[in-house]
Amino acid sequence: MSLVKRNNVMFPTFFDEVLNPDWFGGMENKKSFVPAVNILENDKGFSLALAVPGFKKEDFKIEVDKEVLTVSAEVKTEKESEDKTEMYSRKEFSFSSFKRLFTLPKTVNSDEINATYEAGVLTLTLPKKDEALPKPKRLIEIA
Repeated sequence: MSLVKRNNVMFPTFFDEVLNPDWFGGMENKKSFVPAVNILENDKGFSLALAVPGFKKEDFKIEVDKEVLTVSAEVKTEKESEDKTEMYSRKEFSFSSFKRLFTLPKTVNSDEINATYEAGVLTLTLPKKDEALPKPKRLIEIA
């Protein structure tokens, strides 16, 4: 025998659907999430990879303002019925959005930031300023 958590109400689906003040469904289909991000630093700069499947590159808005990088997206899709003669009392909408803010280190050259979107991963390349790049070893001769 397994334990299953249940509502204290008899026939919870009936009461949730019919007696709920917003019984037409409300905002239950609004999806707002924070995508997972991987940040990699190497000698030349930083790389941010955000896991955001289901978007198109046109959906993204990427801005830099006062050393703050903002990555956001919003998608609104409506599922259309194939049969246009039927009247529905409920239509399903799908909204997905997110917004991530990153404070840029002073070593990042914000004028050279690039972005690509492939296979559900948004990748931003943030190169370091020339003065922040590691300098090669040099031999100092004694005079």
